[in-house]
Amino acid sequence: MPRLFDDYSTGRAYDEMFDADSAREPYLTLSRSFGDLDPDDVAARVEALQTAYLDQGVTFDIGGEERAFPLDIVPRVIEMETWQEVDAGVQQRVRALEAFLADVYDAGQVFEDGVIPRRVVATSSHYHREAAGVRPPNGVRVHVSGIDLIRDDEGNFRVLEDNVRVPSGVSYVMTNRRSIAAALPEAFAHHRIRPVASYPQRLLAALRAAAPAGVTDPTVVVLTPGVYNGAYFEHALLARTMGVELVEGRDLQCRRGRVMMRTTHGLEPVHVIYRRVDDEFLDPVHFKGDSLLGCPGLIDAARSGQVTLANAVGNGVADDKLVYTYVPDLIRYYLSEEPILRNVDTWRLGDAEAREEVMDRLDELVVKPVDGSGGKGIVIGPQADRAELDELRTKVGQDPRAWIAQPVVQLSTVPTYVDGTMAARHVDLRPFAVNDGSRVWVLPGGLTRVALEEGQLIVNSSRGGGSKDTWVLAGSSNQPVHREEPPPLVPVGRPPSFGPAMDEIAAQVEDQQQQQQQQQHQGRVDLDGAGC
Repeated sequence: MPRLFDDYSTGRAYDEMFDADSAREPYLTLSRSFGDLDPDDVAARVEALQTAYLDQGVTFDIGGEERAFPLDIVPRVIEMETWQEVDAGVQQRVRALEAFLADVYDAGQVFEDGVIPRRVVATSSHYHREAAGVRPPNGVRVHVSGIDLIRDDEGNFRVLEDNVRVPSGVSYVMTNRRSIAAALPEAFAHHRIRPVASYPQRLLAALRAAAPAGVTDPTVVVLTPGVYNGAYFEHALLARTMGVELVEGRDLQCRRGRVMMRTTHGLEPVHVIYRRVDDEFLDPVHFKGDSLLGCPGLIDAARSGQVTLANAVGNGVADDKLVYTYVPDLIRYYLSEEPILRNVDTWRLGDAEAREEVMDRLDELVVKPVDGSGGKGIVIGPQADRAELDELRTKVGQDPRAWIAQPVVQLSTVPTYVDGTMAARHVDLRPFAVNDGSRVWVLPGGLTRVALEEGQLIVNSSRGGGSKDTWVLAGSSNQPVHREEPPPLVPVGRPPSFGPAMDEIAAQVEDQQQQQQQQQHQGRVDLDGAGC
């Protein structure tokens, strides 16, 4: 019977598992484990993975349809030495972005010193003047971040983009680990893999550390847009594993500058809100006046220091892809360090000279909107026809600031199970970092997203991408590593023990249900970022 990798071809990109015909060092044990498996057995395990995810509610909304989030059976393996560089680079980047956000919403010294033009920030669609002067109790604005990385042709990790608004996807890191450990017990047992199950406890500790001054036993809640949101599974899982309440905007109200939560025992104070609602829907007093997803008065309560919003409002300016081009300079400016992880080479199309060069090479480059997410609006020059390029040329000419350009980077590949065989598919990596005010902790592994279509460079779930379990090796056999108990999976639908009595106010919002469902879809957070 043929081995699974007999017909595997690595292609032009850097393949993380194979170098020519032999497996690379981190993958030696894994390749032997797969070599011992019968192909029919592997096919049965793959089918069981997808069935289990659908049955257990591990789903994602794609175009209004709830689907099982595809999980590939072949893990991605990262050796300890490589991960140490990634860990240090992500920490460095988060610290610089924290300093940048504190500066731009306060003194603005970075503008005075000429590191980044003021107009770049002022014209960003995610810069919110409402956040100016809001100082978090422990100085943390980026409590959770997801820094998207790729590996280039030499196998070096580079930063593709930053996500410090409401980064999504960590729930799949935890559920992927549980599922792959069950699907590949032979391989899992022969690797020393750093655990990921401690993430909820790390997050909770960081949220509690961000409580307003004088609060010794803070009440933390997770604010969700609701059950119709595409990432609701993640919101529910994090609330349950942290042991806190999952609330919607209608469960909260602001009184005299304080945020209160409706419960069966009356109103109770809330001190920290881990919000999974976008800025524009968070407070109808300051943003969208018709929003039903947030709570009126949240921004004023945060400004007065009575509640902490995690992540902070206005963080999206640091996600702007034009600001991204300045991050290496920001690292040097705020930290007096050289960047550990390099950016992908990028042209700023607001600069006339750069724009002229890019216009001459549109068919060779990738052009991205600076405020896009989920791969939307991206034009890959070599794959575009003349009409698409002409339309893009017009759009760039109308608003050059809204676009950047990058070379086509052949993202690294990892073997992926496709139609009964192993095939090279492109991947990226989203490590998640948690900042508690004293240190930035990076979850060992993160979310590996994989483009399941051959040759596809956009890995987003909204474009049909899937995921892999990411194994960060713990090093030598003499180094202790604690085995983990995976978190429980959350069943489909609202768990009955999430706390606030929703039925008490159901009659008041019944006539608004249709509008709320529509807003929940608008307010969803994709596993944003584009792998090219």
